[in-house]
Amino acid sequence: MAGHNKWSKIKHRKAVVDKRRGKVWTKCARALMSAARQGGADPSSNVTLRYAIDEARYANMPKDTIERAIQKGVGDIDAESWEPVRYEGYGPGGVAVLVDALTNNRARTVTDLRLIFEKHGGNLGNAGCVGYLFETRGRIAALQGARSADSMFEIAIESGADDVQAPEADDDTEPADRVWTILTRPAEFQVVKDSLEKSGVAILDAGLAMIPGTTVEPGLDVATTLVRLIDALDDNDDVQKVHHNALIPDEAMAD
Repeated sequence: MAGHNKWSKIKHRKAVVDKRRGKVWTKCARALMSAARQGGADPSSNVTLRYAIDEARYANMPKDTIERAIQKGVGDIDAESWEPVRYEGYGPGGVAVLVDALTNNRARTVTDLRLIFEKHGGNLGNAGCVGYLFETRGRIAALQGARSADSMFEIAIESGADDVQAPEADDDTEPADRVWTILTRPAEFQVVKDSLEKSGVAILDAGLAMIPGTTVEPGLDVATTLVRLIDALDDNDDVQKVHHNALIPDEAMAD
């Protein structure tokens, strides 16, 4: 049940990059507007909005900014319309890539993404070309804190986690700062997250994600090009999330 992955390192790296470029809040605002427009402004009856609010909070978005984005979504203030769309393609080395976007102009978005894929050794594919390789899971990144690794594992399992992935041993990281990845079934995501928070576990990030059923291990050169592709996709204003099935070596993630 336990295992290792590099998601937390990649997530942390991208969070730093995105915040420096001032994109995180813009992406969160669009997600809030889209969710509110589709399902209303009440998070108790709009699960998508509830998840979008949580992600905005994890990004330290101010409460009034969150509320303003929701009101824009339902048309109370300067209505804006953003529709969700998923693109599928292949990165360098045939790595499977899914891109979740919010757009108000599909023609613009697909053109931009096609150029980004081609520039970085990949190509945008047709709907369904790689989507079958992934499944929707709840994914929670949580700090170990003062508790032991065994205690962290037990809390996650008792909270209803479907899979618990321990952080890799790292002499440069104190145990309290180590990030665990906790996976859940989609229907149980909110229950598990709430249970972890009630147990005092600090959550860095949480949401639904596309998890690959199988992974590939590209060589360093291919992995480095793949990281550049992911960075370029993340830099696009319409892109919300990028999912892939590659195990990226640390060396490829060096700035």
